[in-house]
Amino acid sequence: MLDVLKIRKDFPILNREVNGKPLVYFDNAATSQTPQHVIDVIVDYYQNYNANIHRGVHTLSQEATDKYEQARAIIQKHFNAAKAHEIILTSGTTHSINIVANGFSSLLEKGDEILVSALEHHSNIVPWQMLCERTGAILKVIPMNQEGELLMDVYDELLSDKTKLVFCNHISNALGTINPIEEIIDKAHKVGAAVLIDGAQAAPHVKADMQALDVDFYTISAHKVCGPTGAGMLYGKEEWLNKLPPYQGGGEMIAEVTFEKTTYADLPHKFEAGTPNICGGIAFGAALDYMNAIGFDEIESYENELLAYGTAKLLEIEGLKIYGTTANKTSVISFNIEGVHPYDMGSILDKLGVAVRTGHHCAQPIMDFFKIPGTVRASFSFYNTKEEIDTLVDGVRTAMKMLS
Repeated sequence: MLDVLKIRKDFPILNREVNGKPLVYFDNAATSQTPQHVIDVIVDYYQNYNANIHRGVHTLSQEATDKYEQARAIIQKHFNAAKAHEIILTSGTTHSINIVANGFSSLLEKGDEILVSALEHHSNIVPWQMLCERTGAILKVIPMNQEGELLMDVYDELLSDKTKLVFCNHISNALGTINPIEEIIDKAHKVGAAVLIDGAQAAPHVKADMQALDVDFYTISAHKVCGPTGAGMLYGKEEWLNKLPPYQGGGEMIAEVTFEKTTYADLPHKFEAGTPNICGGIAFGAALDYMNAIGFDEIESYENELLAYGTAKLLEIEGLKIYGTTANKTSVISFNIEGVHPYDMGSILDKLGVAVRTGHHCAQPIMDFFKIPGTVRASFSFYNTKEEIDTLVDGVRTAMKMLS
């Protein structure tokens, strides 16, 4: 079992107050908090070996290069990628998805079909719409039901020899639904389609194994796993990354440059133009090390306990409705109170020191499906407690009295 009180001491921000109240941070699906270990790694970089990488012969550059490539190796091991150069270091999930969408512009033809799930974040919808506009490909949607689950029988019907790409999140940021990605990947491959899985919401809760999944592309953001913002990963199978053209041109991604012709660098540098977020990449590796030291099985078990406790407590409140009620979900509770706008609820909770997310959570099609403007979303992490959930529940009751 996790020693949660000990773990909480690793996170300085959890000691602060908001509006005179102890902070209760339940916006983990948007961004996780950062432990002192990762903060120390960031400070150490800027204090002791801040330099550009891959180009310098001087000591600082070599030290920074070694640390950066060590982080790539940590990420490779964590996700069980076959090769280090299949890990492309990016600014985050959105950047990673756009690399793939841009690359497929030269591989798709008019009339080709691509499938996206109804549970997606905007970052896994908009780039594909833009791709369809450029290529004449057709975007089709795998629908969902009232429990927040994908309709897999309809997915079967949508798949055909015209299907070239399938996109799906591993876990829904808005509802917490864990999608059956193994089945999605397997069925897509049977019709010859490639698959990109948005793992941003899954990464804090489960360890995804790239080789076991046999997925073609997988993306995450470091700030979801106790790391810094502005850093992330695109995993791609070597064969696919070699097929895609570079996303950006500039330094680092070249082999030879003349005014007549430029040749491109080998993987992974082909997709890493310009000076990267060196410190962010190094801290990304440190964050994964921190979470692995705690243990993902222990994290998943404890967060499921928080989810069950929070769900039961919130459902005791009259007029409260939870969206996303599948049994196969992670520690996210999206809810509304009858007659109360989610923004008003979130604003009052903030005055009570409770941080939740309100709105459509960059997943507007989900809200349109439920015919609501948005939800209040409480998302739990391994450093949260049941006592904090009690504070949330009390805060909701207080807000209801104020808004009635």
